[in-house]
Amino acid sequence: MSIEQYDLTKNYIRPLDADKHELAIETKDLQVFYGENHAFHDGNLKFERYKITSLIGASGCGKSTYLRSLNRMNDGIGRVTGQIMYRGLDINTKKINVYEVRKHIGMVFQRPNPFSKSIRENIIFALKEDGQKNKKKLDEIVEKSLRSAALWDEVKDDLDKSALALSGGQQQRLCIARAIAMAPDILLMDEPCSALDPISTLKIEETMIELKKNYTIIIVTHNMQQASRVSDYTAFFHLGHVIEFDKTRKVFTNPKIQATDDYVSGNFG
Repeated sequence: MSIEQYDLTKNYIRPLDADKHELAIETKDLQVFYGENHAFHDGNLKFERYKITSLIGASGCGKSTYLRSLNRMNDGIGRVTGQIMYRGLDINTKKINVYEVRKHIGMVFQRPNPFSKSIRENIIFALKEDGQKNKKKLDEIVEKSLRSAALWDEVKDDLDKSALALSGGQQQRLCIARAIAMAPDILLMDEPCSALDPISTLKIEETMIELKKNYTIIIVTHNMQQASRVSDYTAFFHLGHVIEFDKTRKVFTNPKIQATDDYVSGNFG
């Protein structure tokens, strides 16, 4: 069976190794086109498991375009070429099951987008659609997911309350819990704190640091302080290219490229 015929299921993807330094995901010669616009060029990046990587750069530089490619969110919007290697498979092929991809590589968006349902239903809706009917198991997943997102203690007595009644910060943590409920390996976050106040932002950052014990996190952020606080690695995007990628400490204190230094020091443009 050729790789193009693989369905991305646990029967086919390579088992994860015990070595925490292995790669979670890698892109090779990734290109993204929106019509005639070559929006992102030559993406060759490797992301280590159980680490947080920040993607930084000015608006329109390609970082969200790149992030959304990692779980095929650009399908139907743009054309993506090159390889996206995940656990031994190139998931950027036509016959890969995109639904399965997104169970393994979850996404949290810029603005909280809870379903117009109860807190509980937000967590279990996709699981039930996927065939999980055991109420005890679903209840366990609800509690575990909300605890992982640092939300359980705030909502445990109101699980049947509408998710839309939560604060913005709580809604975003609920969206994180909803993604976690599918038991992904990787969490993609596209500016998850941009619509939140500083206190809610701090809670999200604390949640991310705790989550990296079990998940690989790739985050797009415009907040340089946030990138320096939470991430292990940082990639600087400029005009549709990744021009520097290193440990966060090095990117912020001793960048190799002048454009990176200008951006992180606030002198860009």
